[in-house]
Amino acid sequence: MKNNLNSILKNRQATAFVVATCLALVATNAVAATTGTEFQVLFTWLLGEVQGYGGKTIAIAAVGIGAILSIAKVNPIPILGGIGFAVFLQYVPTIITGILSATI
Repeated sequence: MKNNLNSILKNRQATAFVVATCLALVATNAVAATTGTEFQVLFTWLLGEVQGYGGKTIAIAAVGIGAILSIAKVNPIPILGGIGFAVFLQYVPTIITGILSATI
């Protein structure tokens, strides 16, 4: 029993080493949000939707659905979740853009 466990652990370690080595060999430089234009059109469209009228509509719907569920359940948590989602939807794209375009 102990021999089987040792051989399984050795095989896992060997497999992990091989995978880590392969990943290290194919790793390239990280280029977060500073280069490349492949996804720029998609990013611009999605950012416009989230921070434009589409995002406002989704935020209002989240607060409205939360309010309806709060009234139905007599519990304030759903409306707080809707408000949290609305705030999250408004500010997270700016935070993500800041994180990805940060330089060290």
